[in-house]
Amino acid sequence: MRYLPGQAQQLPGNRNALANYQATHFRFDVDQGVATVTLNRPERKNPLTFDSYAELRDLFRALAYADDVKALVITGAGENFCSGGDVHDIIGPLTQLDMPGLLAFTRMTGDLVKAMRACPQIVIAAVDGICAGAGAILALASDLRLGTARSKTAFLFARVGLAGCDMGACALLPRVIGQGRAAELLYTGRSMSGTEAERWGFFNSISEPETLLAQAQAMARALADGPTFAHGMTKKMLQQEWNMGVDEAIEAEAQAQAICMATNDFHRAYHAFVAKQTPQFEGD
Repeated sequence: MRYLPGQAQQLPGNRNALANYQATHFRFDVDQGVATVTLNRPERKNPLTFDSYAELRDLFRALAYADDVKALVITGAGENFCSGGDVHDIIGPLTQLDMPGLLAFTRMTGDLVKAMRACPQIVIAAVDGICAGAGAILALASDLRLGTARSKTAFLFARVGLAGCDMGACALLPRVIGQGRAAELLYTGRSMSGTEAERWGFFNSISEPETLLAQAQAMARALADGPTFAHGMTKKMLQQEWNMGVDEAIEAEAQAQAICMATNDFHRAYHAFVAKQTPQFEGD
């Protein structure tokens, strides 16, 4: 099922505007170029369903063409981030599917991570409380993560008889916290406290629960006010250079930086520096 076509405002040049997009399976708001996705089933600790997976995938795909969203925060309603796949709406039905059906599902969930990694906007996860299973993957797939001391992050696939290699976890997690620590979490499925997650580099910082979302949105707004074309290029190269040798990466960065040097933002920064002013970036 596709949700966004017909709901996003189409603009010339295969661009779109998402500020007026009305999400069906979560909350979606845009303010001053910063979008906030709020998983909104607090009575169940914000689990994902087949429909919310699909809508999130399509939203992140649409963000690749969005003119009015410069950065994005993903969070959960109430005091939890996301408890993973809904036991009744996802886990139960999965036990009834044949192999082609199961593969279609796992490919769809992986497509959500691919879309998050491919969109040019910086994605910030604001994580409080439970962050488990697929919820932990949503945080992992984000570019930056802010947490709280009381948060509990668990890649608990092994606890339900599944492999830790889910939605890219075996590729992403070792790059964030290191191979040995990632292996421990993926084999045991144990929870990682917020302070441990910050010490291991999973969280960029720890906030108080009552200020977490505001701090994440402030960080997103600062990024949105920056050279967003260049930020998108940095994100793309961080992703692509995983599969490159050093010489190949240096050449790729030479080409990427040359493109950024041709942008108006680069010229704005120069002229502002000469005039001893703060540059006003516009993302072009």
